[in-house]
Amino acid sequence: MKRLDLIYQKVAELGPEIRVSAGELAEMLGLTRANVSSDLNRLWKEGKIEKVEGRPTLFHAKQTQETLYRTETALDRLAKGNKSLVTPIEQAKAAVLYPPRGMHCLILGETGVGKSGFAALIHEFAIDIGRLDKNAPFVVFNCADYANNPQLLYSQLFGVKKGAYTGAENDKRGLVEKADGGILFLDEVHRLPAEGQEIFFTFMDKGTFRRVGETEVERTAQVQIISATTENPESSLLKTFIRRIPMIIKLPSLEERGIEERFGLLVNLFREEAFRLGREIQISASAIHAFLSYHCPNNIGQLKTDIQLTCASAYADFISSQKKQLQVSVQDLPHHVKQGLLLAKERKAALEELVGKDLTSFVVQPTQDSISIEREQEDAANSVYEKIEQKIHELRNQGVSEEELEFDIENYFTRFIKGVHQRINKVDMSRIIDPVIIHLVEEIVRYAESRLGKILSQKVIFGLALHIQTSKERLAQGKQITNPHINSVRIKYKKEFAVALECVRMIEEAILMDLPIDEAGYLTMFFVLDDESMQQERETIGVLVITHGSGGATAMVDVTNRLLVTEYARAIDLPLEQEYMNVLEQAIKVAREIGSAAGLLLLVDMGSLLGFGEIIEKEVGIPVKVIPMVSTPHVIEATRKAMLGHSLEDVYRDVSSLALAQREEQQAKQRTKPPVRSQAPALAIVAACLSGEGSALFLKKVLETRLRYDKQLLEIVPLQLIDRAQARLQLKQFKAERKVLCIVSNYILDKDLRCYGMDDVLNGEALQDIQQMIDLEEAFLKMVETLGEHLTTVDGQRVLEDVRGSLARMEERLHSVLVFDTRIGAYLHICCLIDRLKAGLPTVAYAGKEAFLAEQRRLYSVVRHELQLLEEQYEVRMSDDDVCYIMNFFLQNKTLV
Repeated sequence: MKRLDLIYQKVAELGPEIRVSAGELAEMLGLTRANVSSDLNRLWKEGKIEKVEGRPTLFHAKQTQETLYRTETALDRLAKGNKSLVTPIEQAKAAVLYPPRGMHCLILGETGVGKSGFAALIHEFAIDIGRLDKNAPFVVFNCADYANNPQLLYSQLFGVKKGAYTGAENDKRGLVEKADGGILFLDEVHRLPAEGQEIFFTFMDKGTFRRVGETEVERTAQVQIISATTENPESSLLKTFIRRIPMIIKLPSLEERGIEERFGLLVNLFREEAFRLGREIQISASAIHAFLSYHCPNNIGQLKTDIQLTCASAYADFISSQKKQLQVSVQDLPHHVKQGLLLAKERKAALEELVGKDLTSFVVQPTQDSISIEREQEDAANSVYEKIEQKIHELRNQGVSEEELEFDIENYFTRFIKGVHQRINKVDMSRIIDPVIIHLVEEIVRYAESRLGKILSQKVIFGLALHIQTSKERLAQGKQITNPHINSVRIKYKKEFAVALECVRMIEEAILMDLPIDEAGYLTMFFVLDDESMQQERETIGVLVITHGSGGATAMVDVTNRLLVTEYARAIDLPLEQEYMNVLEQAIKVAREIGSAAGLLLLVDMGSLLGFGEIIEKEVGIPVKVIPMVSTPHVIEATRKAMLGHSLEDVYRDVSSLALAQREEQQAKQRTKPPVRSQAPALAIVAACLSGEGSALFLKKVLETRLRYDKQLLEIVPLQLIDRAQARLQLKQFKAERKVLCIVSNYILDKDLRCYGMDDVLNGEALQDIQQMIDLEEAFLKMVETLGEHLTTVDGQRVLEDVRGSLARMEERLHSVLVFDTRIGAYLHICCLIDRLKAGLPTVAYAGKEAFLAEQRRLYSVVRHELQLLEEQYEVRMSDDDVCYIMNFFLQNKTLV
């Protein structure tokens, strides 16, 4: 409840007979007298209370029984200045009033339109009209946090019984129980997997549920569910889930709300900033025109951030010049907002009619009134301005000029508003960092902060922990640590370097290893780079992760960004049914956003994704490097080094080395007996030439430069044909040791192997066919490794080979060869399906199954018949729904090429 409403409610409770002064009312409510006096006079001017002049001035309620508190709600006040929200507000009221306990709602709208705030206002409305108790809970649950873990999702929502699994030492209430008697808000509901949506069916229908581990006890809760999504619900939510949500509310974008409503939002957002500062704000007319005209794709959320950034920029000048009024001009606007002035010329007449033709500035007073539907976190906002004041004071003491001061404050606030100083959860850190290292870093941080007189941010603390662990592993492998810039670091940062030397001694004692003095140079830079006044803006490389399947890339990036306390890395998921071209367009768009002249690092899993780098490089015009077979450690290492400003070549080299080291470690663990031969790539292409070894080597060089492949998996082998019998014997040995994909030669050496003429290779005609063979075989080998890590009930290599045979028989009977990308998707899908069925997980329903099967009878018959062998081998039963999904691979047989 706002302060104005609170004061009005109290006066109404006292009644018309009781007359009270501002001081007495302030004491009753625990508020400041100045604020209470201001609000009382405002209520009197609006004719809502009576005023008796005198010393002191007294106020009392009117004789009428109708009061604002009883008749006007938060939604009513929102509707007054927002015509475009009248229909959504009426829908929200109807949903709350619907007997007996309201109806579930789904709020649709673009990012930043205020879906979360609107849901909160629905909760306030329900309390205002007495439908919910005044203490009724409003519980928020972000579905994206648990999109890839249905079991954890279930425990978060419905709770856990003691002893349900290892670590469940106590009974735990879920969010549904906590929301009992109130509202549960499901944000980003489109990120809720099908299993998660199904979890809600019984609860939404009957209001009953069980905690994880409970079999006998059935619990009940009265909860109204409000969901929100930016996606089309028809394509992102199960139809059975949508049917249980009768009220769908669409919130308009900022563009749809029109210039008049945008002006109202603008004024109130500036008024909120004025209230925080306790000062009036004067905004120039040109700045108003820019804010009303600039492109604001993220709607109210972005508008609010841009206004806060503008006020912070003006606030630095306000403090340093000791002005009485905060003055906002065009110079204070972010660059993209200034561009609105170019668009303002096209709507000059409309702007002048709305704002005024001769108006040079606009002044807002520091009142708390607002029609913004986003809730404020006033403590955080106040701390921003307090930090700016503190920062100015510190820099002035250091003798920084006013010009340098203004530039530094702007950068300081920009970084602050992006949240780089959020606190990191130690539990998250412990998942990938040795607990001994974590404890050591805590001691180092305490020592360094006391010696340097500063507080290190958690972003740097985590980077420090990761760096020390990496250094320990590097030394354990016998590798050296060198710092070519150690002398310049020691001279330039003497105090920090002295602290770093002591920290090196602490590390040596903790890990029982000797460290070179070069390590002190690296630690020094961690201490120095954390100083906001010394950081300089520089271009860094972008990090983009793309993988097949739903949620794989997003999961890795979410973990990375949480651990590094950033939003640096970006992810794109490639569901098996989605077209590659759409994903490529999306990747190019993201590359334009996060890439720079420094370049872009692309981390992918397999397939045609390996070719995205070359296409993005040409389209966007920036250097791109591609890392195949991505994993979470790769993403963490790439993001960490990119944030520290390492070059694209350095990050690519280091992450590739990490991948190679991991592969060598896995091979060492799996090696249980001496190898029968030296480790050689599993695949080979033979380049054979009659004129001798030199020509064969030339042909090998041509193939190496014109084909894209992993040298750890494939080798191009030169073979001379002067002695035909010897050449055939060598080829036979190659085939016994590894898989030979094809031969490039003008002579047939083996009728069972595909052979390409040298002319066809040199003129490029055969290269596409050979490249597709390489991609398919490399993907197959890498899938064996990937499936071995992810499948829980079946052997990855065995099931992949069986699925490959089954799919080949389907292709033969259907006279339809799956293209590369579709084939890879089908392999992954069927392998994971068998693993899920073996684990006893439920089948995902196929929408419109009956009609689909009626149209595709022959396809169904062939696919169902060829799946029988897999069912027998793995003792599973595939439903018709499962078969329908597999049939789609033949119907949607598309590739990037």
